[in-house]
Formats: sequence, structure tokens, C-alpha cells
Amino acid sequence: MRKAKRKASAQKRRLRVLFTDEARFGRINSPRPCWAPRKVRPEVAAQLVREYIYLYGAVCPKDGSSTFMVLPDADTVCFQIFLDALAKTYSREFIMLVLDGAPNHNSGDLKVPANIELVFLPPYSPELNPQENIWEEIREKIFKNYALKSMDEVNAKLDEAVLYLDRNPRIVQSISSFPYIINSL
Repeated sequence: MRKAKRKASAQKRRLRVLFTDEARFGRINSPRPCWAPRKVRPEVAAQLVREYIYLYGAVCPKDGSSTFMVLPDADTVCFQIFLDALAKTYSREFIMLVLDGAPNHNSGDLKVPANIELVFLPPYSPELNPQENIWEEIREKIFKNYALKSMDEVNAKLDEAVLYLDRNPRIVQSISSFPYIINSL
């Protein structure tokens, strides 16, 4: 019965296809290659501090729009908060949310909002989710070769990353517009 109501509701609203995932960011870093003048060996700080927060994100490959939220954990409670915010952000649209099969995405405690339909990717196929490439963009452009001294600094960097992506929907679109997605829309 509930699926029938969702389908009727979807017919009245515009469909928006979003891909979602969450990624862990924190004070542990891995140095990445960088440019330096000839005969100069660049020095990059590295640290192994196990403090993390999670960035939840959803991107639309069609227009490059994105929604992000920083939350403390990758669990059902945090995913529910993200889903509710996503439903409110796109309240006038029906959302087909494509995601992986992580335990927090499949929990029986999850209450999927009426304007969202979850569509799961096949197991062990992160390469099908363009959101994974967004995380790589953030790590390469914003977090590259930083050893952050506090979680407040990590939060500030994540705010910078979200602003960068919000202000550059064309970049998001170019990263997330996989041919199999665009050809099916």
C-alpha cells in the first residue's frame, strides 16, 4: 500500500536522481604527491591520530547540485537525520536515491521519507557510485597534505569543501556524470 502511495506521489512531482554516500574525514592523513622546484624535496606533515567525523553527501549528476551534512557517526541515526534533511531540501520533488548496501542504509529502524525511494547498487561495486569520486576530489583539493591539529580544523576544512562544491556545480557535474547515468536519464 505504501509503495502505491509513493508511486502516485512520484507521478505528481518532478523526479530527481541523487547518488549518496558517507565518508570519514579526520586527523589521520596520508601524504600525496605534490609539485616542488627541481632538487627540492618537499616536506609534508603526517600524523596518525584516530579522530573522525563523517561527511554525508548526495549529488545529482544531471545538474551538479549537491547536498552535504557533517555528522558524528556512520550509523542509522545519522543517516536518518541526513535523509530527513534531504527530503526537506527537495520537498517539491520525488527523489530516487541511489546508494550502497551499508548496514545503516538497510536498517529496519530507518523511516524513509515519503518523497524518497531508495535504490541499492549491487554489492561490492563502489565504482558505480559517482559520490565516491566526489570524496576523492575533496581529499585531493581540500585535504591534500594537511596535518590538522584539532577536530575543529577538520570541521573547518569540511565547510571549505562543501562551499567549494556548492559554488562549482559544473565540477560536481563533470565528476559525477558517468555515461551509464546520463544515458539512462
